Amino acid sequence: MNPKQIILLFLLIFTNITISSQTKQNLVLQKQIEKILENKKADVGISIIGIKKNDLTQINGDKFYPMLSTVKFQIALAILNKVQKGELSMNQKLFVKKEELLENTYSPFKKEYPNGNMSITLEEAIKWMVSYSDNNLTDILLRLIDGPETVQNFINSKNFVIKNDEEDMHKDWESQFVNKVTPNEAAHLLKKFNDKKLLNKENTIWLYNAMLNNKSGANRIKGNLSEKTKIAHRTGTSFTNDAGMTGAINDIGIIELPANNKKIFIAIFVHDTYETFENSEKIIAEISKLVFDYYNKK
Repeated sequence: MNPKQIILLFLLIFTNITISSQTKQNLVLQKQIEKILENKKADVGISIIGIKKNDLTQINGDKFYPMLSTVKFQIALAILNKVQKGELSMNQKLFVKKEELLENTYSPFKKEYPNGNMSITLEEAIKWMVSYSDNNLTDILLRLIDGPETVQNFINSKNFVIKNDEEDMHKDWESQFVNKVTPNEAAHLLKKFNDKKLLNKENTIWLYNAMLNNKSGANRIKGNLSEKTKIAHRTGTSFTNDAGMTGAINDIGIIELPANNKKIFIAIFVHDTYETFENSEKIIAEISKLVFDYYNKK
């Protein structure tokens, strides 16, 4: 063998050892997560991207799960992309009509401004959507960018589907499950976002901070972690039917490790759960704490 062939052989051996070792470590973490899921009456999809190369732990990672309001992350990405291209401005005014503030939907904005008929900036509107999970503002923003198709085209992945806005999602039981994603797609999108491969530095930092200030889902990814831990996340929650089944209790996010500022990307989708709402959120919180402790020790 010539020197070049020897070097190539060494690289191949070293790469295989690294991947094999990483897979073994991920298998340990996966088994610990599966222990949490034992006897749980729910369909759970999980994807975790850790701090090293090829560091992926997954359970049902390539299976589709309904997104519910986690999709507000992807909607925000599509809007900020238009800001970046100069098609929209964060300072531009949006007039919120009273008739746009629908009843029977989650809307902190409507609660604070029940009569509407007022102007807010695009930046304020995105904050209402991302940080407060406001459904009415989400639909106003979707109309601004010509609907869900714009978001679908921007994400451009077969593992992500958005067809319904919030109003459509509230039409009947099945409609809330039309927008869907695989856990692996959700986690990888969070990483691409963090790596500034989707937005420029300015808009990445803006959206990251908006997600850090998310007011929903305190008992999910954040539930068992210190208040000092930085967690940028977006939750999603469905209705509960008469049989006591909740269609979706979700949380996706970025956890920053305090020791070295490295980040973990985590997507957890609890689907068709017959567990109590509290216990379903606890599933997410326990997995999040397990993952945090696993990587924080490293």
